[in-house]
Formats: sequence, C-alpha cells, structure tokens
Amino acid sequence: MKTSKLILGLLVTLPLIANAQFTNRWMAVGSLHNWFSEIGNEIEVGRTPSSPQQDGLQWPAIYSYQDNQAAKGFWIGTTNFTDATGTYPKRVVHIGPRVNGQNEFFPVDFKMTSKFDPPVVFVDGVPSFDKQVVNDFVDPDLKADRMIYNKVNSLLGITMERKIMQWSDQFHDNYMIYEYTFVNTGNTDSDAEIEHPETLTDVMFFWQYRYAFTFEIGYLIQNSSRWGINTMNDARGDGAENPELYGDPENERFRAQFAWHGYHSDKNVPYDNIGAPIFYPDAEGYIAKDDTVGRLGAPQFGGIVTMHADASASDHSDDLSQPSTTGWYGSDEPNTSNNDPFNNAKMSSEYDWMTRGNQSPRHARRVVPDGDYAGQSIMANVAPGQPGGFSFGNGYGPYTMGPGDTVKIIMAEAVSGLSRNSCIEIGKQYKRGEISDYEKNTWVMTGKDSLFQTFRRAIANYESGYNLANSPKPTKVFNINGGGDRISLSWDLYDEEGVSGFRIYRSVGRHDKPEELIAELPATARKYDDLSPIRGIAYYYYIQVVGEDQAAVPDLNIPATASLSSRYYTQSYDPTFLKRPPGDSETFATKDSKLRVVPNPYIISSDQNRLRFGTENADRLAFFNIPGQCTIDIYTERGEKITTIDHSDGSGDEYWNSVTSSNQLVVSGVYIAVVTDKQSGKKEIVKFVVIR
Repeated sequence: MKTSKLILGLLVTLPLIANAQFTNRWMAVGSLHNWFSEIGNEIEVGRTPSSPQQDGLQWPAIYSYQDNQAAKGFWIGTTNFTDATGTYPKRVVHIGPRVNGQNEFFPVDFKMTSKFDPPVVFVDGVPSFDKQVVNDFVDPDLKADRMIYNKVNSLLGITMERKIMQWSDQFHDNYMIYEYTFVNTGNTDSDAEIEHPETLTDVMFFWQYRYAFTFEIGYLIQNSSRWGINTMNDARGDGAENPELYGDPENERFRAQFAWHGYHSDKNVPYDNIGAPIFYPDAEGYIAKDDTVGRLGAPQFGGIVTMHADASASDHSDDLSQPSTTGWYGSDEPNTSNNDPFNNAKMSSEYDWMTRGNQSPRHARRVVPDGDYAGQSIMANVAPGQPGGFSFGNGYGPYTMGPGDTVKIIMAEAVSGLSRNSCIEIGKQYKRGEISDYEKNTWVMTGKDSLFQTFRRAIANYESGYNLANSPKPTKVFNINGGGDRISLSWDLYDEEGVSGFRIYRSVGRHDKPEELIAELPATARKYDDLSPIRGIAYYYYIQVVGEDQAAVPDLNIPATASLSSRYYTQSYDPTFLKRPPGDSETFATKDSKLRVVPNPYIISSDQNRLRFGTENADRLAFFNIPGQCTIDIYTERGEKITTIDHSDGSGDEYWNSVTSSNQLVVSGVYIAVVTDKQSGKKEIVKFVVIR
C-alpha cells in the first residue's frame, strides 16, 4: 500500500471537520454523501458544534440541503458484567443518539484510503470543491473506490473495527456498505493495556436510526419535519425468514428497515404534504423564488439492509434470524438521552430495548393498517407524548464472547427515490391540478421500489466479493478557465487504460441547475474550448470519462451501457465567466468609451441578477470594458468612498458583490465608480443606481 497523505489544493491549511472532541470525515464519491466520526457513530448535531439537526445522508448530493439524517445511536450491551467500578446485571455503553460516547468509547484509528489519488478541479486557477477530502493512503487493489477504516475500543472491552466503503459507479453510487468486526480484546480504554480479559455474556449490538426527509423543505412544510415527527418507518424480513408476515413479496424478503416523509397534520401548506410539493419559497431562503413550480422536495426513501450477521463467535456463517430485534422507538423517549454506563436502572431499560424482538405491528402498519400509504391522512406520530416522532432500531445478538472472540456484521445504508426530473414533472402536474393527491402520492411511493432496487444491488455487490461496480477512473486534474472569447477546459489522466472518450456537461447560473451535454470527445482529447458562453453569465462544468461497455444485469435492472466516471469527482462548485478583452485605451475616458455597469439600475428584488449570475452570486454587479490594469473606487452620491477594487488580470471584466470594504451590503441610492487606468493614469467616472 502506498502512502500519499494527499491534501487537496488549499486544504493544506484546513483542519479535518471536527466537533469539540472527535474528528469527522466525509464520504462523497457518489450521489450519496455522509460524514463519519472517529468515535464510531454519527450522533444528533454531532459534526460541528453549529450543525443543524438534519446533517448528513445527503441524496442526491449534487443539490443543496438534501440532508436526511437527524440522529443515530449505537449501543453495546452485556449481562453480569463486573469490573473495578462494580457489578452490573446489565451494562450498556453508548454513542448517541444524543450522548457523544466520550469516556465510553475510545478512538484508536481513523484513516481514509482511496483506489487512486483524489482528483482536483481548478476554476480560474483556484481549487473548487464541495466537501473537504483528506486522503491517507492510495491502494490500487482496493475493491471500493474509497474506504474509511475506524477502530474504537469500548468500556466493555469490546473493540469495534468498521470499514465504510463507497463506489462511484453510476448504478452503485447511492449506497455505502459497512463491515463491522467486534473483538473481545479486553481493552477498556485508549492505551494498549488489557484491563478486562473476561468472557462477556448475552452481548447485543444495537443501532438506532432517526431519519427526517428532507432538510430543504423543513421550514416550508413544518419545522417539526426536520426532526422527523412525520417520518414513516417500515421493515422487511423482520429477522427470521417469515414470508407470511404482512405478505412480504418474495423479492422483498431481505432484512431491511427503511423510512420516508409521511403525512403531517400540522403542515404549513394548504395542500397534501407527502412528497413535499414546493409551491412557495420559504422564509429562511432554502427554497428560491424560481423553484416553486410544484417540484417534489422530499421524494427520498432511506434505510438499512443487513447482508451478514455471524451466527455466533465460533460460527461465522450468516444467521438469517439476525437482527433479532427490529423495532420502532419514540425519538424523544428517556432512553434516547442522558445515557449513563453506571446507571443500573436506565441500562436495564436500554437493554430491554435492544432485546425486545421483532416488533409487531410495524410502525407504518400501526399508522396505516391497510398499507395504503398513498392515501395516508393520519400523522405518523401515533403515540401520545412522542413529539419527536419515531426512529427504527436493529439489535443483533445475543452473543457469548470469550477473550479474542470476534463477531462480524455487514450492512448497507442507502437512499433513493424519484429522479429530480420526475419530481419536477410530477410536481408541475400536481400544482396545475392535473393529478390528484392520491395520484401524486402513488408516484412518490414508487421511491420504495427504487430503494429496494438499491438494496438488491448492494447485496449483489457484497455477494460478488465487491466485483460488480467497475467505473473508469475520472480525470486526475480538470482545469476550467474563463477567457476573453471562450471558456477553456483541459484535463490530465491517471492512465489511458480503458478510456474510450469524454463527455463534458455544463450548467448555467448554479452548479445544480439542469446540465447540458455540450461535447462528446475522443479518447485522445485533452482540451476543449466552449465558444458558446454569453458574457456576464455564470457557468459550471463537469467531465466524465467514458470507459468500456458494461453488460446488462437484468436481475438488478442495469442496462447494457457505457461505463462512466462519477460527476462528483470533477464537478465545479465555483462559477467561471466569459471575460472581455481589456477596453480600448484610445476611447477610455472619452465620450466614445464603452465602459458599462451591468445591470444599471440594479434592482435587488428583481430576479435579473439571479438569472444572469446565478443564485450564489445574486448581489453581483459587473464592470465591463475596463482597462486590463486599473482600480475601481466606489463612492456614495455624497462622496464617501465605500470600497476599492484592484483589477489586475488583464481582462475587461470585473465584478463587485455589492458590499462595502467593511462587508456591509449597500443600501438603495446613486453610486459613483471612478475607474483609473494604472498605466496611463486616465480616469473615467460612471454613475449607477441600486434599488432595494
């Protein structure tokens, strides 16, 4: 294995994202993005001290505010445990949903490995990225495209090792596979000394999942949807192979728990909220004015599927009766907070949660007994006193683990649902009154089929020995540079093996606007000039490497098609613009000058700038046909200078985001710009108007 310690671009100056105690890393090579903590689990508001409750499990992650994760919990329990602090009939150690695991779990190792050095995207010479990537190792033989290895000791003397794996293949990029190996090392802290070399009885491994779909629409539908008060939870398999339970279809008898955005009786909107149609912007600014055509804002279905659980510490065959506990739990019940590994009464209640068995009825059936979820009109929060809604949980065990014994559990977490284009088209029909609530909801519920398809692909990938996903490597470096009459793209490869061509896509105004395929190029191409941009408009790009043709896999609904590298490797997140050549020096500061301020007047409430420069740059003003080397001093009408722009890139374009030198947005009024040519010293004065 080759050590690379690659830190992308400017990231050399940035720390890993962390809260007060623990380091976190993003996994983000596919359409599903999530952060992971070195403590061994991702708790509520755990990534940073200022993180919102919905934070992570983003899908489709190319769009903003697609977080679906509110909180997770991970507990290990055992019986008849004795150490220096006393004897515990039932002992439980905790990470989450709300406690951070400190002094119960002890991080030992936390590293990221990639199959190749992470690629770099440059926009006008500056690295452009969405999430920080710090890679520790490169292993060309890695089965996944990227993997996080995490090792954590616990107060019980059980050491957890987890491998978090992700693929960028277009048919396998919306799930992550987690391999957990638990070893009774007897190590109860962070040093190498063995403190508790004892046999542990009735060991249970328990995870709790609190999903909330989706961050973007929380304030529009109802803020309580952010913490999952209307989340519907369902299951398949229920541990044992029981095809008769609720009549699970034969092709749905995997071991899975999943959730979606259900009906909200206290919704803010006057229409049915399932799927979260967007008719209006929200006051918090997460939904823009131009995104109110009815688009379905919460089509996501997310969940966990179990692929392997050891029968015992001595029998490592898959036990189909695991998880032995599948249930639903009030997300605000006392057991979800203030957990304490020294409180016997509370640990007894927690252990009962972990061992309650396969709960019947399932949560979704408790809410809608006939299973017609498209017609749901009852709140998912069915139990009084549970204002936080419900989470689902899985418990594996009980296991007896002697010193050195191991137990392995393997699962996949996935999110899927309707495509963005389908969400737009169905939402438009619904807003126009062309389809009913029930018809709209029936479309939304097909997201379950998409999630189950993803489960099957994850299971097949695991059973193949992780040999199914085989996308080509992306470009190693992707350069995007705005010029005077074109935007120039160039790229380098890791190697030429398996490359049959390239596809270049472009978005206008924002990186997540609908993309357009603007070029298909041969394998020999290493550059492309986009000659069609319009001056003053923001452009974003990504490039895909076209690899070898893939055979169809009918059982997994995978067609025969060309393999493609992931857009998430090469997407630009910063805009580039077509730049003008410098203004004519002969006419500058004369009556024939072409110098212009655009737009003028600038009306803040208008959508003109959002359409011109994109939502991310909606406060931007442009100065066109200026000298290539100049200063722009901006004054109020009363002569007070509010900022100076130093223009030195040799072009005829410069931009100003309508802020003063003290970072205050300007108010309505008349402003004066004094443009001074550094070479000739000539000055030109131009007035412009800002209207708020």
